[in-house]
Amino acid sequence: MAPSATSPEKVDREDLTSRVLPEMVFSTGKADSMTAPPKPALAHLSPAERAQLRFAVSGNAIVTGGAGTLGFEAGKALLEHGLSGLMIFDVNPSQAQPKIDALQAEFLAAKIKALKVDITDDAAVSHAVETTVQQLGSIDILLCFAGVVGCTHALEMSPAQFRRTLDINTTGTFLCAQAVAKSMVSAKIPGRIIFTASISGHMVNYPQPQAAYNVSKAAVLSLKNCLASEWARYGIRVNSISPGYMDTILNEGEGIEKCKTNWKERNPSGRLGEPSELTGAVVLLASNAGTYINGTDIIVDGGQIIHS
Repeated sequence: MAPSATSPEKVDREDLTSRVLPEMVFSTGKADSMTAPPKPALAHLSPAERAQLRFAVSGNAIVTGGAGTLGFEAGKALLEHGLSGLMIFDVNPSQAQPKIDALQAEFLAAKIKALKVDITDDAAVSHAVETTVQQLGSIDILLCFAGVVGCTHALEMSPAQFRRTLDINTTGTFLCAQAVAKSMVSAKIPGRIIFTASISGHMVNYPQPQAAYNVSKAAVLSLKNCLASEWARYGIRVNSISPGYMDTILNEGEGIEKCKTNWKERNPSGRLGEPSELTGAVVLLASNAGTYINGTDIIVDGGQIIHS
């Protein structure tokens, strides 16, 4: 039976022919825009001072999953390069309180705080971002390290498992980016947003099956491109880092030794990466050195992806 003139199907089809699509707006790049060229380094500075200024990090940052190994290492690196304030979002920050206290003792001039946040809860994320602004004064940088990994054969994966992985890794990343970008735009602050993608978003892992994880990280790469395009006019640069197999607790235990051997054998560098080896890319994208880097993904994997 054909749909009647008042049926939802008919109305929706007619709406399609009369809709007006929203359009992106790019920056002009002029001196009064949010994407103006950086001012040249002061001539009176010494070469060493100019070099230090090149990789200086200013303002305050949120690091999601910041109590984990990779996120914590990244936050510490930003503090080493001049970050004024650090807010750690984590599902269980109290577990990492001793090392957070130690970090504060090392960087006495910085404000270092932590909040318990479920990044899949949009209301909780928005509230946490507002709290961060109240406590630190502004948000200039967002690092998204919160995520989950799962290895399950696709034939055996439940819909709930698939949805949970995408909800945390992809939707959670978007919710945090959106809430922080709204704050940046409202305050007219140029910002830096850095996602954690993965070589798993570029290739199919071997030998472990992890379709949901790979899809979630490929989506993060696409999301990075979309937001980099839409938000550039506000002075917000959106980039990502794609780590390879890193030597963290996620890759420990006798049960995965066979996989680790395989990963190492297929890597020209012959080993897993150290968490500290991600920090160079983080600092580059968050510092003065990265002012013309937007929509880029930096692969940090020792060459693993070459022989995927």
